[in-house]
Amino acid sequence: MVERPSVARVWSALGPRVLRLTAAIAAGILVCVSFPPFGWWFASFLAFGLLAWVLTRPATTKAGGFGYGFLFGLAFYVPLLPWISGFVGAMPWLALAAMEALFPAVFGLLAVVVRRLPGWPVWFACLWVLGEWLKSTVPFGGFPWGVVGYGQDDGPLLVVAHFGGVPLVSFAVALVGFGLGAIALEAARWWRTDHHTGHVDLPAILVPGASVALVLVVVALGTPYVRQSGVGAGDDPTTTVAAVQGNVPRLGLDFNAQRRAVLDNHVRETLRLAEDVRAGRAQQPAVVVWPENSSDIDPIVNQDAADQIGIAADAIGAPILVGAVVAAPGYSPEDPQATNTVIVWDQATGPGERHDKKIVQPFGEYLPWRSFFRKLSSFADRAGYFVPGDGNGVVHAAGIPIGVTTCWEVIFDRAARESVLNGAQFLAVPTNNATFDESMSAQLLSFARLRAVEHDRFVVVAGTVGISAVIGPDGHELDRTEFFQPAYLDSQIRLKTSLTPATRWGPEVQGLIVIAGVAGLAWAMLHNGALADKFARRRQKAPAAAKSMTKE
Repeated sequence: MVERPSVARVWSALGPRVLRLTAAIAAGILVCVSFPPFGWWFASFLAFGLLAWVLTRPATTKAGGFGYGFLFGLAFYVPLLPWISGFVGAMPWLALAAMEALFPAVFGLLAVVVRRLPGWPVWFACLWVLGEWLKSTVPFGGFPWGVVGYGQDDGPLLVVAHFGGVPLVSFAVALVGFGLGAIALEAARWWRTDHHTGHVDLPAILVPGASVALVLVVVALGTPYVRQSGVGAGDDPTTTVAAVQGNVPRLGLDFNAQRRAVLDNHVRETLRLAEDVRAGRAQQPAVVVWPENSSDIDPIVNQDAADQIGIAADAIGAPILVGAVVAAPGYSPEDPQATNTVIVWDQATGPGERHDKKIVQPFGEYLPWRSFFRKLSSFADRAGYFVPGDGNGVVHAAGIPIGVTTCWEVIFDRAARESVLNGAQFLAVPTNNATFDESMSAQLLSFARLRAVEHDRFVVVAGTVGISAVIGPDGHELDRTEFFQPAYLDSQIRLKTSLTPATRWGPEVQGLIVIAGVAGLAWAMLHNGALADKFARRRQKAPAAAKSMTKE
């Protein structure tokens, strides 16, 4: 007797919202499967169409928009990020997913505010990019993982990155999804109310239709140009670059305890490459790229590690970009500060230029508020003591300016852009996925594919356990390894110097979209009441006018 009224109250609250709750969850799952390992890029369009239906329902309040957005975010991020839980437990994974879900929640609230504006799909898309800019900025430097543009590495909208970077791809995805959603909603409304009169509300379909058409035009015009760059148009000089994937004895957070074995694996695989070069089975590389953490023994102070790297460089007859852990100037046993460094190890002169990772990963490479978080989890003290470096993101090896974005850095727009603006002729992405799984590695590879198109550069990804790959400027993989096996890649690439519109003006493009979103929000907050009355009157007058014409 006590439970029935309780159940009745719950159902009275949830009953009218069941369809919207289901649609929000389905939309989040659809965005998730647009990412690797599924790669169903078209699912994002369906997701935003569903989300548009949820957020434009008159019954959806601002609080409801926040709630539906949060539910959407959970359905998106929980299945996207399980690789975090493999070695640190479920709580950090679920906590991160919940925190990231707050950004779609804020978007949902703001979308309800602007939904009465004419051309609301455009404002929705602008606000979505605003939310992604926020999630890529705060807290602790942001977490761009899950930016929807990264789910388009196999889709036709990939070419949009050439013109405005990943934020413009996200804008295009959202604009197409919301635009198609608006057209479908207007078609349903027309069938319910106006189809018997023949009246069509052109303004309601003109803006979303034009938006979708504009994106399609950009894709149609940009695709041949980007593909032409990928197949080798122009007179860019060529060179051969190798990526070595030495593998690790086993996956897990105890990767660092295996550091000598990992170094030996990369030396061994490089010696195998050198033997194949001498036998004519592989080309002589100008540069060899080793992964992040390929030498967690500091080769600057440890002579044994330095000797092993020197043996490998001498055997292959080319400089090696060595991913190493190097003691920072502030190092002490109580505060073991280090830099995550890529060192150019010349076969003749030894260690030279270096790139110290500038964007270090919170809760992995360092622990913000260490004294606080160590009380919450036994895994907290496993976080490193890495400190960010400086520099311009470029090192020189064999006379080639090489842009380095070490693992986590490739997710951030500014890292690769800085390298290319400072003269990088190809991009190297040394990475260590030994503490995660194949899905995470596949997702990171999709980020590198976007960077290749964004900056019109070949990208060489070298992972400790994979997935390593050589990617062309059109985003296609020229060669790749399998996950968790020793291998090397030896490919001819072109050294490019041209700058794309995204390289030149990417931040400005993102800034304009964000400003437009804020402007739309301000407009809606100031004039929502007047706009609502105006459009209600227009909707009421249209059928009446059509009826009078029918009678006449």
